[in-house]
Amino acid sequence: MERRHLSNRIPCPELPSVDEVLTASTTSVYERDFNAEFYYASLCYAQSLWLEGKAAQALLQLNKSFMADFGEGGEVLSLWPLPYGAKRWVMSHCPAEDFLGNPVRHYQHLATRMHGVRAELRRWRAWGCFHLAEKALDQASNPRDEEQIEIETILIPSVARVLDQLERLGLPGEAGLFEEVLARE
Repeated sequence: MERRHLSNRIPCPELPSVDEVLTASTTSVYERDFNAEFYYASLCYAQSLWLEGKAAQALLQLNKSFMADFGEGGEVLSLWPLPYGAKRWVMSHCPAEDFLGNPVRHYQHLATRMHGVRAELRRWRAWGCFHLAEKALDQASNPRDEEQIEIETILIPSVARVLDQLERLGLPGEAGLFEEVLARE
């Protein structure tokens, strides 16, 4: 089946525009070089997935964008800030017929099983996304994984703790960006 963007799908305004269907090769060409170009490519690929009606996959791609190390390429963030807003927008605009999964549970699992590059920072970003998901989505349909919480004695960090850690570990202004996105109605 040929992949295509849905004609009735509104692009996410928090992500770059794309004119064609993108594939995993959009980001895989960077291999393990998670630089600013990788970040931008991840955002573009997430937009393409969203336009195809693949909301859950778009969120997963946005997770990957958090692996980026900007080094000298931080200017991309002035146009395309870290995708907290894009994640919230995708979650709150996802049509019922799209598969979204349970983002609350997903981010809980992601935060508690994080490994790889910049794992500590990405763990706190995942906890931030957990709180965004709880705010954006119906909690009855998107519950926490209470079994994991009980068995692994998980302590869900407060929003204040997440903000403190993003301030300590994140990019300049990241905690404020997260707080602003969380406060949106």
